[in-house]
Amino acid sequence: MLSYKVDCADPSIGLMPFAIVDRRLLVIDQRHLPAAVLDFDATIFDDLLLSIEDMVVRGAPTIGLVAAWGLALEVERLAKAYLPDGPALFLEMLHVRADRLKDTRPTAVNLMHDVDMVVNGVRDFVESGGDRVDADNVSRLAFEIAEDLTSANLDSNKRMAEHARDLVPDGARILTHCNAGALAAGGFGTALGVIKQAALDGKRPQVWVDETRPRNQGARLTMFELMRDGIDCTLIADNMAACLMAQGQIDLIITGADRIAANGDVANKIGTYGLACLASVHGIPFYVAAPLSTFDLSLDDGAMIPIEHRNIQELIDPEDAMAAPSHARAYNPAFDVTPSRLISGIICDKGVLRPDYQVSITQAFKLAKGDA
Repeated sequence: MLSYKVDCADPSIGLMPFAIVDRRLLVIDQRHLPAAVLDFDATIFDDLLLSIEDMVVRGAPTIGLVAAWGLALEVERLAKAYLPDGPALFLEMLHVRADRLKDTRPTAVNLMHDVDMVVNGVRDFVESGGDRVDADNVSRLAFEIAEDLTSANLDSNKRMAEHARDLVPDGARILTHCNAGALAAGGFGTALGVIKQAALDGKRPQVWVDETRPRNQGARLTMFELMRDGIDCTLIADNMAACLMAQGQIDLIITGADRIAANGDVANKIGTYGLACLASVHGIPFYVAAPLSTFDLSLDDGAMIPIEHRNIQELIDPEDAMAAPSHARAYNPAFDVTPSRLISGIICDKGVLRPDYQVSITQAFKLAKGDA
């Protein structure tokens, strides 16, 4: 009987966005928050794809982990069906499933990273041959990889928060955008993890929360998480940030990231770039928090990051409440790219990286390789 659930008795761990219960992958349906905490069963592969495409689950680290667990369940099914006849067809079917998963959300690189970890581990084991290569052992390996990824992600979240402690002064007024807490980051949080650690340290942070149009992840999810954790927070419309900065009411900005290029350019939820520009004008530190799994060293700069464009109905007809004429033309990129020159520091599991990012990112990966 396969079960996996993070022990949330630790008060620092937020609402864990998924669990494996008796070989079922249950994810919190973030579309229903904050009104209700409901589970979505993503065990069947097509339902797994839907859960990612339709943002039942969202946030780069969580997407990657849910995909890893879902693919592990699919490995179990494929191994039983195809492996007895030899590895070739099994591996072919596995790669087909992996490619379909990676196509669901093209910008968030954690998805590609975690799927590839499962696929590469299973493939190497199968191709090694030997008496131990059977359906049970292949399945067990896939689940072990998913569990290791989950544990490593939670550990990296907490290390990021530790590294960022000196960045958050007592009583800091912090602006954050979109949602980068436990729901998005697999248990603790990236940007919200830094804020949560400050609260646990007794620093009494005060958080301004962008609503984050058009899907309102800030209003629905970040406010839900901060209020649940008892952290002082105030919701604002996205277009209020400049006014607050001009009034001297923001001390620093912290966001998450969906992909970071080798030069430190950051893709994150649409609107992040505008905040970075405003922060630069007003002399406000702008930080990004993301694990090393969010970095993509294969891309030289942010211009190479693929940007997902979502259905224009998210703008025209959000939640069945007509916001524009039904046949209106609309433009709906899900992400924008913030150039590294506007970023004060990138908080990762190896420390707070500073410019020159080409150098500091390379050093961080060398440290990670040495720890492996």
